[in-house]
Amino acid sequence: MTTTVMASAAVWSLWLVALPVAYLLGTFPSAHLVARAHGVDITTVGSGNPGASNVTRALGWRAGVWVFVLDAAKGAISAGAGLWLWGRPAAYLLGAAAVLGHIAPLTRRLRGGKGVATGGGVILVVLPLVGAAVIALWWVVTRVSRTPAVGSIVAVTAAGIGLALTGPPPWELAATIGLCALILS
Repeated sequence: MTTTVMASAAVWSLWLVALPVAYLLGTFPSAHLVARAHGVDITTVGSGNPGASNVTRALGWRAGVWVFVLDAAKGAISAGAGLWLWGRPAAYLLGAAAVLGHIAPLTRRLRGGKGVATGGGVILVVLPLVGAAVIALWWVVTRVSRTPAVGSIVAVTAAGIGLALTGPPPWELAATIGLCALILS
């Protein structure tokens, strides 16, 4: 085998491992674990959604912050690994795999959270300034509207608009819009 063919095979082998690992990382049940530590089955409380918003409503802001940080870390770690190994396109792909794992975990019959915090972690890695602005916007809108869902919709929409204003390459705009669409679906 030539060196080029061997290098290409090694890259494909890494992809065959990296995508499922990112998906599995996305399935990490942050909300379930935090709620269970408080003696609550989060799927039977409030909206039944295993996410930071429902945990915050059911158990208070401290528990909600833990879930938000853990969920955001799933996206950030996946995107960070992609960025480090292969660059920006891989960061989006592995980040999207983590978001998909959060939204549709095989371990819970495809019933997961909305993916907002996990997607926020991805955006923080690939677009740090836009990500920080979007998280601040989410917080303000959520505080004013008293509805995390409204804050989430505004923040996810703002992520795409924020990137568009920076004049990115077309593939990156498409990747961000795709990630936002995945979260809003």
